[in-house]
Amino acid sequence: MVRIRKLVLALVSLLTLALVGVPGAAQAEKRIALVIGNAGYQAGALNTPANDAGLIAQTLQAAGFDVVGARDLDQDTLRHAFRDFVEKATGSGPDTVAFIYASGYGVQLEGENYFVPIDARIARDSDVAAEALRISDYTRPLAAMKLKASIVVLDAARANPFARSGPPLAGGLALVEPEPGVLLAFNSAPGTVAPESQGPYGPYAQALAEMIREGGLPLVGVFERTRLRVNDMTKGAEVPWHASKIPASLVFFERAADAPPPAISTEQTAAIRARPIRDLDAQEAYIVALERDTLEGYSDFLAVYPNDPMARRVRAIIAARREAITWRRTRVVDTPPAYWSYLRRYPDGPHASDARRRLAFLSVAFEPPPSFAVMAYDLPPPPPEEIVYIRRPVLVFDDPVFGFVPPPPAPVLFLAPPPPEFVVLEPPPPPVGIFLLPMPIYRPVPVWVSPPRYVAPPPNNIIYNNVHNTVVVNNVTNTVTVTNLSGQTTTIQPPVQASAPAQAGPPGAPAVAAPVAAIGPALPPSVAQKAVTLQTQNPQGVVTPPSGPAQRANQPPGQPGQLLPGLNGQPLPAPNAIPQSSAPSAAVTPGTAPPTSSPKSGASSPQVPR
Repeated sequence: MVRIRKLVLALVSLLTLALVGVPGAAQAEKRIALVIGNAGYQAGALNTPANDAGLIAQTLQAAGFDVVGARDLDQDTLRHAFRDFVEKATGSGPDTVAFIYASGYGVQLEGENYFVPIDARIARDSDVAAEALRISDYTRPLAAMKLKASIVVLDAARANPFARSGPPLAGGLALVEPEPGVLLAFNSAPGTVAPESQGPYGPYAQALAEMIREGGLPLVGVFERTRLRVNDMTKGAEVPWHASKIPASLVFFERAADAPPPAISTEQTAAIRARPIRDLDAQEAYIVALERDTLEGYSDFLAVYPNDPMARRVRAIIAARREAITWRRTRVVDTPPAYWSYLRRYPDGPHASDARRRLAFLSVAFEPPPSFAVMAYDLPPPPPEEIVYIRRPVLVFDDPVFGFVPPPPAPVLFLAPPPPEFVVLEPPPPPVGIFLLPMPIYRPVPVWVSPPRYVAPPPNNIIYNNVHNTVVVNNVTNTVTVTNLSGQTTTIQPPVQASAPAQAGPPGAPAVAAPVAAIGPALPPSVAQKAVTLQTQNPQGVVTPPSGPAQRANQPPGQPGQLLPGLNGQPLPAPNAIPQSSAPSAAVTPGTAPPTSSPKSGASSPQVPR
């Protein structure tokens, strides 16, 4: 009897240790995401946002996120999509990772960032608050929920066509301080804009998707390496930015114990990164300063290498960051002396109009009195050589006026070459349903990379269940083709079911339901309902999205928002999960178990994601 009791106690102890050792064992980590790509603007269409959103949505699906997404949203649908997501996050619990990605036009006004719907009419600065979506209205509620992490990515710092009359808007996005538990990321540094990409995808979305897929890379490391990759891809024309106050440890994908050694030696690279700038050669010093992305790091580079070919480029980065920090501190204080102090430093600065707006709101004169308490900024005023950059109407780092020398590529020690499938990404087929995101071919992650096992599997996610397989959706036939590493191919015909309650159209017309892509992210509930309404109004199946031009990016002429048969089905029911091991995956078909492979010698037994 005593022996049995000891055995029971030992088993309990082992079970307790196992639970303690597994992150989220008591409560699985839930991952949710909202992905928006606005390209079809009335004020001027953009090339890549819809494709970028489709790529990011698919990447997040592979990492275990329950993704909702849409493209070309007007003001009504955009606001409702964000509200739907905040409501969803409210009921998700504290062990939730929430991810928002928005690509399109962004603007800043008086220290706030706004995301612009496709039907926005922003003729003057006073139209911004009424026509665009203020981001802080949604980041603050997310922060108040005290989720495990909230990640907000604005791929929206572009030269915009708005506010052509009256006081100008400052270019790019505003430097802001993230709330506790939040990471904020921009495709271009505060106060700067990215050049518009001519390829099928923007460099920021492509780099971010690549780094998310990197097994074992911590959250901040994903965005640091994204900045280095974008610097390489754009030859320095685009410098992304992020700031994080997320204390929790988070990886998008794990790296298996039997994985081959990483291309970058973690220990050797960490040792170099920790060294002072003065102890590095010029190329390493530039890359380390760029990776750190701090005013101090860039200033250290100039102190050591003032005559290096990269020095002029670094001065422009410093000029933008110094001005952005100065304006942010001015706006936080929000007093007449603070705005007079900013105008004394930057009389022609990008935020001079913002400062005068605030002075008018505070009912004081633009010109300061003979004496006033000048604000102490804890950083020196700009030297004369920086003013040339600040006076540009829009600051972009490939401006030919500056004559910048392209930066050297990041050494392999800091950034491994991109995987072959990310060297040239094929454009996705055009979406065939209103609001639906375009979905590229899903390229598998290596067999030694998998979503963390403590992540709760998202519902109806064929990408997640085939993370090591190639997945192709045919928009015309509404079929999904899954190919495993052995070359076995299976074609799946998703069941056609209503994704929302069918609504009757005009007399004699068939009922219609909200269109949902076969493997793409579901539409946000309010957007799906809007799609139902629009399709009901035109039961013939051709629908033009509201308030936008008929010809959309990535759509063939004459096919605006065309709905093809079968696209009103629900997302594909999740087949059995593939093994989480280093063994090659097999193609999966609905309702059948995947073929099993014998684990490699020394590999752990196949396990279903938990």
